[in-house]
Amino acid sequence: MSLDAFLYDLHFDTDKAKPVDFEVDWEDAPHPYKLYRRLPAIPLCPEVPLTLEGRTSPTKPDLREFGHFLWYVCGLTQLSQTYLEDEVAEEHWFGPLQSCRRFIPSGGAMYPYELYVYLKMEDAPSGIYHYDVAHHRLVRLRSGNFDSYLARALGDRCDISACFGAAFVSSMYWKNFYKYNNFAYRLQGLDTGVMIGQLLEAAKRFGFEAGVRFQFLDRAVNHLLGLSEQEESVYAVIPLSLSPISEWFTKPSRGGSGGSISATELCRELTAVQHEHYVRSQRVLPFPMLIKMNEASMMESMDTQDTRDTTHTFDSLDTKNSAEISGVIQNRIGSNRNWHDEGATITLPRGQRPPVDLAVASQKRFSPERDFVLEKVGLEQLAALLHEATASFRYTNDLDGEEEESARVSLYGCFYQVEGVPDGAYRYDSTAHALRQLRPGDHRLWLQEGMALDNVNLFQVPLCFHVGGDRDHLKTVLGYRGYRIQQMEAGMLVQRLLLAASASGMGGHPLLGFDVSSCDELYQIASQGKTCLIQIPTGPYRHRPKLEGSLRG
Repeated sequence: MSLDAFLYDLHFDTDKAKPVDFEVDWEDAPHPYKLYRRLPAIPLCPEVPLTLEGRTSPTKPDLREFGHFLWYVCGLTQLSQTYLEDEVAEEHWFGPLQSCRRFIPSGGAMYPYELYVYLKMEDAPSGIYHYDVAHHRLVRLRSGNFDSYLARALGDRCDISACFGAAFVSSMYWKNFYKYNNFAYRLQGLDTGVMIGQLLEAAKRFGFEAGVRFQFLDRAVNHLLGLSEQEESVYAVIPLSLSPISEWFTKPSRGGSGGSISATELCRELTAVQHEHYVRSQRVLPFPMLIKMNEASMMESMDTQDTRDTTHTFDSLDTKNSAEISGVIQNRIGSNRNWHDEGATITLPRGQRPPVDLAVASQKRFSPERDFVLEKVGLEQLAALLHEATASFRYTNDLDGEEEESARVSLYGCFYQVEGVPDGAYRYDSTAHALRQLRPGDHRLWLQEGMALDNVNLFQVPLCFHVGGDRDHLKTVLGYRGYRIQQMEAGMLVQRLLLAASASGMGGHPLLGFDVSSCDELYQIASQGKTCLIQIPTGPYRHRPKLEGSLRG
């Protein structure tokens, strides 16, 4: 199968994403976290703060605060026992469903990502660490200072010496493949983006400056971490600093030299490391399409002489630079501002709302299924939700140019019984803070008929959001890497939306089991080269019967 056909099926014909005879071996499921064996580890303080508001900016990083930061990003937060409906329990389970939860959602609660960090702190040896989620500790993979190596792996366009460290977010293929087969590739990008969204929000509360680099020498970074690319690969690198981001994010490393560098050359500078780890599964099935997609998305070399940002070379793509990426994005934005004859425009109120307490919003976040309760939503409540989700989504990255640019993903929504908003399908214009009506009417039946499962009753949902993006996901300038970047950005926006919903007393349930083509027709966006990436029913809900216990220290 060609890679283009593979991506098409992932999005528009998901039944083809896994064999018809594929059966999940529930008894051989992997752990939702990676466990390294026989390596030195540093325990992290379990006494995490109950609130993240009103914190003073740190003068220097320390391990205690950084441990709290990691816990809020993706640590285990809760032990939950949920009693399923009788017919489901009789078919699949004996007794309650027990799971360890995190603040962020994940498809099947398998959390296909892993988090690694490069740290330079006084109270910890400098080096590369893996965040051991199960034990809330850091496991050391390499010791030493890797400023020069990492700076060059990022194209020498980030002054790592001005940072106290960096986070590496990877995707571990088997953790999702065992259940979803090839459809795991779509889930992994989204779940990784959700985690990055939480990381960026947590960084703000802890006083850390963070920027996301999607473009880097994959094999050099994987080599630094000691990862096997047959099972795992880094998707994003996020340098962390206490200095203003403008001083280091797009600045060459001190002592850096111009020229180009390849991943092969860089890997020769470090001895390869291989560490034993435990995944629980006794039989790991092959996943050749996931490996093929990862290899096609890799960057092999980078030119460090570009005046704005790194130029890069893909296996299957001619050299492009970030100015061209920015230009393509801006041309798309300019040509799509007036997509078609839109209906009524509703200017939303701009109210003063207190900042969202990330600790409280994360703790309250819940993904309802049949738990939604149809209640009216106020106009100010909807306006605040949309504004907070999109305003907090703005972040520093290596795709935007020097000027502030519009997001590559955007929000659409079908609203029912919202005070001051006629029922209909809308596009949210974040610049004008307004709703642009695309199709009037109650579209709950349309959406319900497009559901692949009946796990959510959309007739009980007042707000049904869709994250939209380009159908070709910037493939002409980013190659197949553009697809996973788009999925990550969609996941980042989803997490901002979920936090805003939680802060307003509502719940949201991200799902991919919907008819994409039908939703594209609903919003009339296919002709504009746009498509719906993920669906998020959102609204008031009732609590389901379950036992919960906090894992907070």
